[in-house]
Amino acid sequence: MSDLLQIGSSGLRAYRNALATVSDNVANANTAGFSRRQIELKESPVSSGTSLLYRPQATFGGVMTGAITRAWDQFKSADARLAGGEYGAAAGRLTWVQRTETALNDESSGVGARLTAIFNAADQLSADPNGDFARRNFLSSIDLAAATFRQTADDMEQIADGIEADALAAADLVNADLQTLARLNVQIRKAGVGTATYAQVADERDRLLDEIASKVGIDVAIDDYGAVRITLTGTGGHVLLEDARTGQIGVQRATDGRLGFLVSGPSGSSTFTPISGAFAGLQDAAEQLAGRRQELDGIAADFATALNDWSALGLDKNGVAGVPLLSVVAGAASMQALVTDPDLVPAGDATNANFGNLLSIGSVRTASGAEDRWVALVANHGQAVASAKTNSDVTQARKDIAFTARDVVSGVDLDVEAAELLRYQQAYSACARVIQVARDTMDEIFNIF
Repeated sequence: MSDLLQIGSSGLRAYRNALATVSDNVANANTAGFSRRQIELKESPVSSGTSLLYRPQATFGGVMTGAITRAWDQFKSADARLAGGEYGAAAGRLTWVQRTETALNDESSGVGARLTAIFNAADQLSADPNGDFARRNFLSSIDLAAATFRQTADDMEQIADGIEADALAAADLVNADLQTLARLNVQIRKAGVGTATYAQVADERDRLLDEIASKVGIDVAIDDYGAVRITLTGTGGHVLLEDARTGQIGVQRATDGRLGFLVSGPSGSSTFTPISGAFAGLQDAAEQLAGRRQELDGIAADFATALNDWSALGLDKNGVAGVPLLSVVAGAASMQALVTDPDLVPAGDATNANFGNLLSIGSVRTASGAEDRWVALVANHGQAVASAKTNSDVTQARKDIAFTARDVVSGVDLDVEAAELLRYQQAYSACARVIQVARDTMDEIFNIF
């Protein structure tokens, strides 16, 4: 009779744990990084009587709870991390090349339109070379063009600051996650495989690995206890995490905005080039931005030189040789209009004192090629944006497929959990009924006496 009570009570304990496991699955069905729990129920050990006074007999102990396991696939998880890193690079690149495209304003207030406005103002001036308004309009168009160059350069400088800020924030996040993973390595070894604590820690471990992989390409090795060792992909094995020891990632910025990355550890520091993750996308975006800024500076410098050379060949209203109209000391950000007095516009030359020099202003277009170069700059960057958008769409689809494949294994199916819930509830009720029967039987026996 005591065996019957023991069997029933063991069943209650086991199926209570099973119901708790199902409840945990249902409650976390939409929790990011949660892997479905599975509980193992097995028969309790069987013992035999060994007393010399009684016949040997088998004693059945009922049911007991075994391991609590996670529905998890190492290879699908690794593929999901890889896909997440590819998408992280594409998304990071797309965000900033789109902002660069916005900075390269090609509308009526952009550099290209302002350059064209200078030549249009020169045409209007040639029709009225002595008119004060026409001369002021010509100088105003030069001043607006200089201001637009400065604004564009400033916008691109702010984008470079934003890329650096994103990289620094990502580095801080990765470093913090590495510290957390170092602590989890200790906890997961203490928890022991097959425990609820182990499953919880392993979920957090995998979530952090996904987060790190979205920022920088990593290779992950998991030992028999569940602890991880992380190295940077394609960098000669730079170790980011081993046991409780972690490395650190740092960010460097060149004067032109290009980014570099450092990894430091017990053995020292060295540079590395990320091949995936947000770091790779940010580095590529910073590289493209630096190239665009260099092109913009070249356009500004060459245009200023050509316009000043044209001015030097002309005569102002007082018959004096033209003075420089633009100053570019350190790139487009420094471009300044130098003349505000309309009498100093070098409209004439020795042949035609009033408008002769205006007839040759087309040479400025030829010498600097500023308008055509600006159009080429905008067009080339537009192609880069389109390519980045396509890459982002493709890698997002690849990521979705990889994450779905992983979720098929580790995700929670509410229909399955509902069926399991009913099964365990019935088993729990059956065990309670066993105890009730044992109690009623014992009461009847006691009533006999």
